[in-house]
Amino acid sequence: MSATDLANTEVTSTEELKKYVGQEVSVGQWLLITQEMVNKFADATGDFQFIHVDPERAKQTMFGGTVAHGYFTLSMLAGYLSKDSIGLKVKLGGKMGVNYGLNKVRFVAPAPVGKRIRTHRKLIAVEESPDKRWVQSTNEVTVEIEGSDKPAMIAETIGRTYF
Repeated sequence: MSATDLANTEVTSTEELKKYVGQEVSVGQWLLITQEMVNKFADATGDFQFIHVDPERAKQTMFGGTVAHGYFTLSMLAGYLSKDSIGLKVKLGGKMGVNYGLNKVRFVAPAPVGKRIRTHRKLIAVEESPDKRWVQSTNEVTVEIEGSDKPAMIAETIGRTYF
């Protein structure tokens, strides 16, 4: 079963959610990486390495142009790359959801400015606190670069829903 097959599937309990462990549960919408976005990220973080912000100089590198910061790609998981995803809808009825952390992140290939990226999310674990105050989901998130055999990034993300 693919994430698009799950587009109209809603999960409302931890036990239901556990049935999807090992499956791709969502695919994100394509996001065009623009130079303006990368420049704003550089402004916010102070990372002005030329491969990110100087298109003329970056053309002379093995990348052939500017590329997004690896941490830019990672940070997009919290917003743009998760927004309007197609797939399983998880509605556990919690009071709050938080990004709890990451187990592993690898920046596999550069994400060139002017290319589109999207996520593929595979549910790899679901845990519940003994007192049932939270549920924790671990996902393997792959950020695909349109037209590329290699992903930009693969990360294990951890999210918690508090009740």
